[in-house]
Amino acid sequence: MTLPIHPDLPDEDLLRRMAAGEEDALTELHRRHARLLYGLGRRMLRHPDDVDCCVQDAFMNAWRHAARFDPARASAKTWLVSIAHHRFLQQLRDRPDAALELADWDQPTHGADPTDRALAERAVAALDAPQRQLVELAYYRGHSHAELAALTGLPLGTVKSRLRAALDRMRQILGGPPNGDPLYAPPPGGEDVPGGDPA
Repeated sequence: MTLPIHPDLPDEDLLRRMAAGEEDALTELHRRHARLLYGLGRRMLRHPDDVDCCVQDAFMNAWRHAARFDPARASAKTWLVSIAHHRFLQQLRDRPDAALELADWDQPTHGADPTDRALAERAVAALDAPQRQLVELAYYRGHSHAELAALTGLPLGTVKSRLRAALDRMRQILGGPPNGDPLYAPPPGGEDVPGGDPA
């Protein structure tokens, strides 16, 4: 006889119980995190049917591989989001228009002047890999600071400070004034996310 799932049971314990074959634990994990995964999926895939399919696949992958979860390496939420993110990317690559979709992800805002676009691409390319990833996800795909933290597993304050450093670096490359360029406002919803900058 399995024990009932308490609403305050940590996600990590849910995964342990999933590894033991308890379907109620999967149901509870879905209840807690499906909304987050659907939000991320809508931003990346845009097509509701694809989002539904990929989110369900992500939870089933978590169910099948729950025994592999290592709490020393990541939180349960981060682990689940990384599974979903990988599935979303796979779906993009499997589409007939995958080349356009993935190229679109790495392009600045549509309709920008070609010269401005080339300058922005050069500035992004000059960033180190962690900064470039954050800039692409935040400014080209519209993820909020909280979503970036979930996707990357980084603390919220670290996400904010790395983005700020990346944008300062881009301004230097483009020859613009440090701090205060309206072209580089925070990502949508970024400043509404609770949590302060790192000390």
